[in-house]
Amino acid sequence: MSLRLEGHVAVITGAAGGIGGAIVRRFMAEGCTTVALDLAEADEGDLVLRCDLGDDTSVEAAAGAIAAAGLTPSIVVHAAAFAEGKPTLETSSDFLARAMEVNVGGALRLARVFAPGMQARRRGAFLFVSSINSTFATPGLAAYAASKAGLDSLARTLALELAEANVRVNTIRPASIDTPLLRGGFAAQPDPEAARLANIARHPLGRLGTPEDVASLALFLCSDEASWITGVDYRIDGGAGITRR
Repeated sequence: MSLRLEGHVAVITGAAGGIGGAIVRRFMAEGCTTVALDLAEADEGDLVLRCDLGDDTSVEAAAGAIAAAGLTPSIVVHAAAFAEGKPTLETSSDFLARAMEVNVGGALRLARVFAPGMQARRRGAFLFVSSINSTFATPGLAAYAASKAGLDSLARTLALELAEANVRVNTIRPASIDTPLLRGGFAAQPDPEAARLANIARHPLGRLGTPEDVASLALFLCSDEASWITGVDYRIDGGAGITRR
């Protein structure tokens, strides 16, 4: 049985986190050479680099290191995110700017350094990890949600601009995924278990998502099985978007 990403090189950001790490592992299991990027050093990846997705110089340096290693990416997954929350009226301009720089600007920086090579080879796929919050209002997440809505819009335009070169661009929009970040949010509540159960109740399928759930969708959308899919955002939300309880 052939491996679904054999011969591909994927750059995966947020690789030290729950979702990014799961995508790294899943892609490696499918024969992909992976480049793991994050502010912190990721545990897995064929090439592991520290990178601030909110900084031009850092992203360009990572691209240079990847090229120096003889790797030519055919897949880029942007799973890194600035995901802190603040009430809207307590959100500073700097806080909003950082969310935009990492979540939207990071995607743009990745496209600038890697899309030209994909266009030249007429082969490539970008996948941006957005959020269900890009279209649903959630108190305390104004900056994060606005940045993810911007990411969705950027992806649609980029998909149109790169389609002629057979380079695809899609987004996925997870709801609550069982990561250390989410668990930390529960732990900060007066009753962590009640907070967890209330969150689960918002998802008709009756459980939180897992990083592996997201990795499975990422694998499909970045593989040749999705070769006629571009400019689309996919909710992976346990049904939460149906009712948003």
